[in-house]
Amino acid sequence: MIQLNTFLFIGGQEAILVILAIIMIFGAKNIPEIARGLGKGMRMLKDASNDIKTEITKTAEKQGLDTSITKDVQEELKKVKDEFEDFTGSISRKM
Repeated sequence: MIQLNTFLFIGGQEAILVILAIIMIFGAKNIPEIARGLGKGMRMLKDASNDIKTEITKTAEKQGLDTSITKDVQEELKKVKDEFEDFTGSISRKM
């Protein structure tokens, strides 16, 4: 059996080529700065989505809407995740 190591449908050689292209385009000096900017942008997006979620939940509670359905869904998802981990934990894979 042939096992391919891929990440986001990109193999090792393609990943190296992409990294080299990024270094050639932006320069090794600017890459940490770009990565920091991307990290900050992702953090801002996450914080904004959490703020929106919190605001929607507060508004729903003020209006007297039942928000327990989200808690029920989260509990069910946690149960499924735990069961899946129990199942996959018992399977040993040879690499």
